[in-house]
Amino acid sequence: MSAVDASRARSLPWGRWLVLLVAAVYFIGPLAAAFWFSIRNTHGVDFGAYTEIPSAPGLLDAVLLSLEISAVAVLVTLILMVPTMLLLHLRLPGLRPVVEVLCLLPLVVPPIVLVVGVGKVIAWGNTTDTSSARWQVTNQLLNSHPPLILPLLYVVLALPFTFRALDAGIRAVPLTTYVEAAQGLGASWWAVLWRVALPTLRSSVVTAALLVFALAFGEFTVASILQYQPFTVWLLQFNNTDGRLTTALSLISLGFTWVLLIGFSVVTSSRQKGAAS
Repeated sequence: MSAVDASRARSLPWGRWLVLLVAAVYFIGPLAAAFWFSIRNTHGVDFGAYTEIPSAPGLLDAVLLSLEISAVAVLVTLILMVPTMLLLHLRLPGLRPVVEVLCLLPLVVPPIVLVVGVGKVIAWGNTTDTSSARWQVTNQLLNSHPPLILPLLYVVLALPFTFRALDAGIRAVPLTTYVEAAQGLGASWWAVLWRVALPTLRSSVVTAALLVFALAFGEFTVASILQYQPFTVWLLQFNNTDGRLTTALSLISLGFTWVLLIGFSVVTSSRQKGAAS
């Protein structure tokens, strides 16, 4: 090894630590500033913003609505996408590029455009004839609890992430071999789906579910334009009343998301190590 290579090898760890330090400051700095704002008032340090969270008016209803919408979005996404992805990889591989392009379209089309299109459909469905089928369908989409229009829109917005998560999971395992072996033993398609495919793709299915849940729970634009009040919309509206409390809530929700993702990563890694051993 030359003197130049040895010098580069010695300086490389310092470069890595520098990059990590810059990244830590970039991500942790705003969070630390937000936390300081949430506990600081004119009299000094005060954690009143955190103790007042349970009594915030409308918070519980907004959180429950967001949880219900997110749960419906996850359920519809998995029911729609898991069989579709399995069918594409096992029976119709030629259609995979077409489905991929369709699933990636929400990355190109802004959510506001999607909402405008949905608004036109809603206006068409709001007829004066309350006995017509289109009025009843529109009324069910808008006025059910939770409003079904929101989770259905979130399913569309989450298609790129769902497709990538499931596609990567299917490509990482010899699923075709497993399915052919199960069918050779006389298993039906539904038995293959429940007993072979889903257990094999557990990690990718959970990843897709978490991505859909995070998108649905944290989405603001669509819910605000359609005049619903889930957690994110309530947070913005209540910010005009108590900025410290909404900042504290934002930090708690962000921390909950991090804990959920880290816990999922730890569980997945331990299962993969156990399967490998």
